[in-house]
Amino acid sequence: MEGKMLARIAAIVFVAIAITATVIEMTREEAPVPASTAPALQPPADPLRATLRRCQQLGEAASSDADCLAAWAESRDRFLGRLPASEAPQRSGGQ
Repeated sequence: MEGKMLARIAAIVFVAIAITATVIEMTREEAPVPASTAPALQPPADPLRATLRRCQQLGEAASSDADCLAAWAESRDRFLGRLPASEAPQRSGGQ
């Protein structure tokens, strides 16, 4: 009978230690990940983006602004993958 009693006490102690270790692990705070010292890559400034922002702030008046019309045309050409008119090959007038 003493053997069974010792086995039960050992089992209880083992479970208590396991629970304590689990609680300690769950409450432990993770150390913050150190910030990278490498500089973040910044895309080059895009003047078209700044112009489009300005046109957005103009509201309805932008529809008659020549700079906004040119910026929208350039933005549309970029989106569609077209060459700007100044870089496009010129066609000859005759057939």
